Amino acid sequence: MTTPDRTPPDGGGDVDEPQPETSDRTRLTRAVLRSDFRERRVTTTPTPPRSAAEIEDALRRRLGLGPRGDRLDPTARLWGWLGPLIVTALAAVMRLVDLNHPTRLIFDETYYVKQAYSLLTLGYEGDWPADDANDRFIDGTYTDLVTEADYVVHPPLGKWMIAVGLHLFGPDNGAGWRFSAAVVGALSVLILARLATRVLRSAALGTTAGLLLAVDGVHLTESRTSLLDVFLMFWVLVGFWCLLRDREASRARLARRTAEARAATESQEATTGPAWLPGTGVRWWLVAAGVALGLACGVKWSGAYAVAVLGILAYAGDLSARRAVGERRWLSGSVLRGGIPAFLALVPTAALTYLASWASWFAHPDSYRRQWAAELRASGEPLPRAWLPDWLNSWWEYHVVMWDFHRNLDSEHSYEAHPILWILQLRPTSFYWPDPEPPPEACGASRCAEAITNLGNPVIWWLGFLALGLVVYAATKGRDWRAWAILAGYGAMYLPWFAYADRTIFSFYSVAFVPYVVLSLTFALGLLSGLLGPPPHPAGWLPSGAAAAARSGGWRTGTPTRLDRFLADDAAARPTAGGWAILALVVGLALVAAAFWWPLWTGQTVPYDFWRAHMWLPSWI
Repeated sequence: MTTPDRTPPDGGGDVDEPQPETSDRTRLTRAVLRSDFRERRVTTTPTPPRSAAEIEDALRRRLGLGPRGDRLDPTARLWGWLGPLIVTALAAVMRLVDLNHPTRLIFDETYYVKQAYSLLTLGYEGDWPADDANDRFIDGTYTDLVTEADYVVHPPLGKWMIAVGLHLFGPDNGAGWRFSAAVVGALSVLILARLATRVLRSAALGTTAGLLLAVDGVHLTESRTSLLDVFLMFWVLVGFWCLLRDREASRARLARRTAEARAATESQEATTGPAWLPGTGVRWWLVAAGVALGLACGVKWSGAYAVAVLGILAYAGDLSARRAVGERRWLSGSVLRGGIPAFLALVPTAALTYLASWASWFAHPDSYRRQWAAELRASGEPLPRAWLPDWLNSWWEYHVVMWDFHRNLDSEHSYEAHPILWILQLRPTSFYWPDPEPPPEACGASRCAEAITNLGNPVIWWLGFLALGLVVYAATKGRDWRAWAILAGYGAMYLPWFAYADRTIFSFYSVAFVPYVVLSLTFALGLLSGLLGPPPHPAGWLPSGAAAAARSGGWRTGTPTRLDRFLADDAAARPTAGGWAILALVVGLALVAAAFWWPLWTGQTVPYDFWRAHMWLPSWI
């Protein structure tokens, strides 16, 4: 029997202490490892501290930003403006042509146009008590307006925007009272196209988004009708754009300030971040968003939901940024250094802007309920909120009255629609159907029809509904911030209506979230065609299916062409034939549908059978 080797492995210790049996190979391996460790400990040179610029570039990569001083290629920049401007010009033509038709007040124009004229004339909304005030108004007779204030249930800003067109072109024609809506509708196409170009990093996708919005029926009909909702949509979209610009600017500032702070201590510790990172200073883009969203509230109160949802989105963006750059106390830091400053930049700004939108009401003593508090105080009766100044108390009371109206509005209407029907445009609103109908000779048929139907482009809305599922998947499973931004638009302008489903509400309110329907469809088309790359952050989601196959070839070789820069800012998009086919098919069908429904969106006189052929669903009639 072989005697165990009791020699200590390192040559020391008690020889009588039992040792585990060790092979020659194991002892040799341990000796080599010890020798290598001692050599590295002696010869390794300490890593020199990185400069603030190097640290900043590393942080910018973590935050999904390009290197410092990175500039968009001039060709990509040109395409990023040229494509959106072209589709904006198309949208403007579609919205401005024959804007005077119909030559009468249609649908709720009966309220808002006359109120806008009253604001120009009196400075506040006066009453129009005559039964034939509409007919006399379009004939140029405005003597039915009296100085007694009218009870209106929406803030004044939207009507002031309508009044701009009345001032420029006169109140005696439809082009005058619809001009502001048409201009705002065209501008919203430009904003959405530029927003999509910047966020999706593709001029092709940005142009596609603008084109789809330009040919949507909900957006088109409300851009040609003097209602309030198109102005609400516009200001929320401007606020959404400013919020996304704030995301870029605040992250760039966070990277720079964090790099400056870390550079000073790089020689001590370069692998972990400080407990709290520096603040990002005044977030001017967020202040601009507050102004835009305050103006949205000045059109309709539903803009307040956008303030709440987009504020949460801004906070979530700051929280994720602080985690990405290694802040140890990222939760408290996101509240103290990110959330509170963001709140102060956004919410008070929106509130003050909303208050300022009532300036004409404050300035005119005869405005509705303007003297309510003063009169009640003078009468000696109990005055609610007596501690408030009379002007502010009267304004508050007016809001209480408006809130009671909106909360209790339950009168039946033939075109009311539950919000669940809006997303598929299952119950559109008829804006115009003349009585009596046009005579047979007007269309060359036995019966004629002349209608303006607020019906969304079925290709856009139905495919947009399917695309919404892909957006939800990208947001939840892929952690794609772009998908979350699109969902925030839905959450701000669509979901709150489910809380008021027992009220009398209409599907034409859906114009407020049609930009996000278009963005959903554009996002899905980008993935399926291969034009949309993964989100620019380390935890990004590499698209699957056709999009992954389209980009599987890697980066293009050689000098990028103009087409490459149009397809993607980085010239890396490589759409397959199938990807091109999907994109061309959807856009082509949307254009065909727009041409098909154009007569019903613009009130053209057509044979009744032609109109009936467009009513695909019984609920559309």
